[in-house]
Amino acid sequence: MKKKIMLIVPMLHQGGFERVCVATARLLEPFYEIYIVMFDSRDIAYDIKGLNVIDLHLGVKKGFVGKCLNVIKRSRAVKRTKKKLGITIAYSFGPTANLVNVLSAGDERIWIGIRSYMDMDNGRKLNLLLRKSHRALCCSRTIEEEIRTKYRYQEAVTVYNPLDTDDIRRKAAEEEARLPFEGSERIIASMGREDDVKGFWHLLKSFSLVVEKIPEARLMIIGEGGFEEYRELASKLGVSDYVYFTGLKKNPFPYLAAAGLYVLTSYNEGFPNALIEAMSFGIPVIATDCMTGPREILLKDYQGTRTARSRAGADNPRIDDGGTAQFKTVDSQTVNGQVIYGDYGVLVPNMDPVKNLDAGVITEEERLLSEEITKLLEDPAVLRCYGQAALNRSGDFSSRHYLKVLRELIEA
Repeated sequence: MKKKIMLIVPMLHQGGFERVCVATARLLEPFYEIYIVMFDSRDIAYDIKGLNVIDLHLGVKKGFVGKCLNVIKRSRAVKRTKKKLGITIAYSFGPTANLVNVLSAGDERIWIGIRSYMDMDNGRKLNLLLRKSHRALCCSRTIEEEIRTKYRYQEAVTVYNPLDTDDIRRKAAEEEARLPFEGSERIIASMGREDDVKGFWHLLKSFSLVVEKIPEARLMIIGEGGFEEYRELASKLGVSDYVYFTGLKKNPFPYLAAAGLYVLTSYNEGFPNALIEAMSFGIPVIATDCMTGPREILLKDYQGTRTARSRAGADNPRIDDGGTAQFKTVDSQTVNGQVIYGDYGVLVPNMDPVKNLDAGVITEEERLLSEEITKLLEDPAVLRCYGQAALNRSGDFSSRHYLKVLRELIEA
């Protein structure tokens, strides 16, 4: 008899852990009975055809009391569903689903998913979740290590998000409405829903400086949201005609594939799916050195001493036998607040989480990011080198590996 596994997720609109939830269901379906339980089925952005999906019709409620009552209702509904189906393992995605999962615990094994470093902010809540779960699946080793040491919880394990490169490339080749900036070879892309954590105001301000030096540069922000305040900021910065906001796209990959450079300006992440997706197209990447994800993705030795690397065509950048970008190394000294030319992409210092939409205020970090974008766009040799390194690295996050790890955990 097949084991019955429940995947719990609040919604399935466009987002990182939502994508992972659906991908997990698809990958596990041939081996187990899979059920996706969601609190609200509005605005589904992913293909769930053929999957067993249960909508509890318990969407978001306003106010503290309303939210607390909603958690109770959701927990009771999930508990009834678990018992009715005879669930073996209940695996939840995101802090809201994690809380409901542990509060609805019965005889099944409880797995919680720690999908972002922001999930670590509330220590008391996290400690409760860990005490009531059998396993914590983390999206980065940094998170796993902190849970093991700080909370003395030894059932934490890192399971990197799966990347189906064949599916992504197939979708990128599908016909779409006319793409913006057709014919431009200097499109900078960033992908994510309209959320302050993505730091898009930093990107817009940096881009406005890039355009001063490279007038043919263009910026495309791909993701759900109206982005009204960012449109206004772009106007004040004088770059409205150079920036395109796609809004929600069920298939964002034709847009992503059109980019010549990908930039991530988040000040907090879990494991940024969009960064890996961009790399799978051979797109060079620049990312903030935020918690967590970019460092693990772009550096072989993400825990080691950070060293500065020079970058210039004269340094003869190349790809070594391990598929990494090689540059002439400068003094092997710890780097604080500097740019790191990593094995698979460029890391810039993390940025201020406090939103500042004043077009007249541009920080040193934003200026530094604009300089690195400009340098890469003006150096075809380094750009090509990092494009190949990015493509090589993306292969380390395959769906096949993800499935292997999950099945080993399920059968343990």
